[in-house]
Amino acid sequence: MTPTQKIVAFIDGSIYAQSVCHHAAWIAERTGAAVELIHVLGPRDTSGKRDHSGAISLGARTALLQELAELDAQRSKLMSQRGRAILDDAQAILDKDGVTDISTRLRHGDVVEAVAEVEGDARVIIVGKRGEDADFAKGHLGSNLERIVRTSTRPVFVAARAFKPIARVLVAYDGGASAMKAVDHIARSPLFQGLAIHVVTVGAASAEVDKGLANAKAMLKAAGLNAETSVLPGQPEKALADLVDTQGYDMLVMGAYGHSRIRSLVIGSTTTAMIRACKVPVVLMR
Repeated sequence: MTPTQKIVAFIDGSIYAQSVCHHAAWIAERTGAAVELIHVLGPRDTSGKRDHSGAISLGARTALLQELAELDAQRSKLMSQRGRAILDDAQAILDKDGVTDISTRLRHGDVVEAVAEVEGDARVIIVGKRGEDADFAKGHLGSNLERIVRTSTRPVFVAARAFKPIARVLVAYDGGASAMKAVDHIARSPLFQGLAIHVVTVGAASAEVDKGLANAKAMLKAAGLNAETSVLPGQPEKALADLVDTQGYDMLVMGAYGHSRIRSLVIGSTTTAMIRACKVPVVLMR
């Protein structure tokens, strides 16, 4: 990662916005990278020009159509003002956290298109686990989160509901390409220097598994990182979530796509389950 690459944080009006900002500040402090805050106004927020002509056949007067059009335009303007206010509040949080290099952008359109536009200059994409429209009662992930993970080529940092200092990191390692990339990223990034790293494979122990873990540990040790490895029995979703809870890990790093059970180019069921289950930030690597 070059020093010029930015931390790109996508924020909305959800309760995760503060957490996204605090995590962005934490990453900025450890890496020295600038932070860009982006709020995306979707089609529903910018539909100031609706076609009400169909109502004419129902006898609507021209004045009423004009009034409806003006209300739409007013709503679009208010949503833009709301988006700017969200960005201003987010910048204030980063200022308070000591970040000095901050830029903001109010973008119209689709969030995945926004990611594609900015990720070339990004070292990491930060998003909240759920957006402001997510159903908390049913544990739904934000639909935009899944779309971002499917398409982004950068690490995606999924912020938990609240920020807390990060000292201990759990790495889910299955020997697949994305898991190997995750270990390589940890070894190269200043973000992980000084943190305790635990690399875990879930499943049955074997010579191949032991070799993979040994290679991962050697790579991390060569980078000056304190790493330990282990093999856990069980299913990844439950075993890893339980380990995070019982051992007090502060962050989970994993490949977005699995090596064995998940082969299709969509976010895997294990990945989705882990994001839902873990109450700590999850960093996903392609």
